Amino acid sequence: MIVFPNCKINLGLYITGKRADGFHDLETVFYPLPVTDALEVIAPGSLQFTSSGIPVPGDAADNLCLKAFHLVQQDYPQLQPVNIHLHKNIPIGAGLGGGSADAAFMLQLLNSKFQLGLQQEQLINYAAQLGSDCPFFIANSPCYATGRGEALEPLSLDLSGYSFLLVHPGIHVNTGWAFRQITPQAPAHSLKEMIQLPVTEWHRVIGNDFEAPVFAAHPVLAEIKATMYSQGAVYASMSGSGSAVVGIFPKNKIADILWDASYRVFKVN
Repeated sequence: MIVFPNCKINLGLYITGKRADGFHDLETVFYPLPVTDALEVIAPGSLQFTSSGIPVPGDAADNLCLKAFHLVQQDYPQLQPVNIHLHKNIPIGAGLGGGSADAAFMLQLLNSKFQLGLQQEQLINYAAQLGSDCPFFIANSPCYATGRGEALEPLSLDLSGYSFLLVHPGIHVNTGWAFRQITPQAPAHSLKEMIQLPVTEWHRVIGNDFEAPVFAAHPVLAEIKATMYSQGAVYASMSGSGSAVVGIFPKNKIADILWDASYRVFKVN
């Protein structure tokens, strides 16, 4: 069985407080986009993880797909060992949630393949144990997120009338470092309200708290954002803690921008 985990972008991101558990409270809007990995599971197998495409760092035994399998197997010991292969296409460390998507899709794949009968709420509970962004990919539709990012509220937000440009210059931003640069502060207006404004107004009122420190450390990201605006984007922002930059353009009006050959560039029309 094969599935195609997709990425997400953040539309606005504010760090609103520091929690007693060491995490931060935030508010953001998650929006799914069809830039995907490919995840294949073969059963019966020997419980191994292999990958292709973008190199996946770290020990394979620590991969979130394997962790998802072990998490479900604790409650369903009848699960047969499986062979897992991930073809990685979503840039890593880019603020696009690729690893979280892989884990969430693994949960759903196991549920389907082994007919476990897990409901969405149960899948979300498993996903929350794997990472703060993982629950979003169970719903995989526009959501207003608070808490660590796991408290999700469905949002009526249709951006099908626009095209998206994602540019990742290969810079890895350490999320822990990025959070340490932020002094938590509630925004003047709730993002939940601001996101209802016309997209053409977002550049005035919706921001990402991570941009100031990350752009200071990596000025090329600010240059990418500025280039998008100069070439017709109605809204542009870094996604998550970076380093992917997202531009929203009028439908089918993404300019032919000559980016550095080392950048990974995705267009979604």
